[in-house]
Amino acid sequence: MHPPLTLHRHPMCAEIIEQFQKCHSDHPIAKFFGECTELKIKLDRCFRQEVSLLKALKRKANFEQSKKLKERLQALRKE
Repeated sequence: MHPPLTLHRHPMCAEIIEQFQKCHSDHPIAKFFGECTELKIKLDRCFRQEVSLLKALKRKANFEQSKKLKERLQALRKE
């Protein structure tokens, strides 16, 4: 199962989403027998990469925020 396939929420995977949706519309019956499986696998990999990238960015932002907070607390302790 995958998240909702909206292009604005997954800009990194937009091209694969479009290909996957086109495959489903072009092959309404064959999609049940594995016609679009390769695109589904690519889509799942893209979503995993997207999530790991977002986590890394969030982790970096949290680290920077905590660094600033620690510096501010140290400055207050010195006073």
